[in-house]
Amino acid sequence: MTLSRPLDPAGAPRALRVVPPPAAIDLPAAERAAGDFLRALGVGTEVEKLAATPGRMARAYAELFSSPEFDLTTFPNDEGYDELVLARSIPLRSVCEHHLLPFVGVAHVGYLPRERILGLSKLARVVGHFAARPQVQERLTKQVAGWLQDNLDPAGVGVVIEAEHTCMTVRGVRAAGSTTVTSALLGSLRDDARSRQEFFSLTGTSR
Repeated sequence: MTLSRPLDPAGAPRALRVVPPPAAIDLPAAERAAGDFLRALGVGTEVEKLAATPGRMARAYAELFSSPEFDLTTFPNDEGYDELVLARSIPLRSVCEHHLLPFVGVAHVGYLPRERILGLSKLARVVGHFAARPQVQERLTKQVAGWLQDNLDPAGVGVVIEAEHTCMTVRGVRAAGSTTVTSALLGSLRDDARSRQEFFSLTGTSR
């Protein structure tokens, strides 16, 4: 991930440009590998209805592992707002790095501002940025929280992720309907009991 925060002529920070690491995607090679994979599992691709499946698989995983560039736009906190800012139920989709099966759910992301506030859509952008790769939910939760703490410098950050893992629901124990909940708290949302309780209350979770 490449970050750049140039200064404008007045010396004020511009938007932070978030550039995902360059991905060396070779779709033809991925399609050939997908075909070999299916045939090794006894799924022939010679019939018309399956002939295009390896290509679709390759493009689907390429999409899952890609995230667009974006600007982490911030604004001066002129009003001195110091209460919780929370985006609830941000749609989330990622891929379990152990089985390469999807997990889907929602992320609740909040922070306590100091000098700058964040464009609200950027909370969802940050979640999508770290989800667009093979992941485990625990690491994803910490990455989102830590990145916001480092780049926004808020008084505190809280992240809760609730997700259903298909590696649990469609295989193995086949625990249909089960969800996994993870949380990461930094700064005053970790250290102050009242702030922590407010965050979990507003997210609709309890920890």
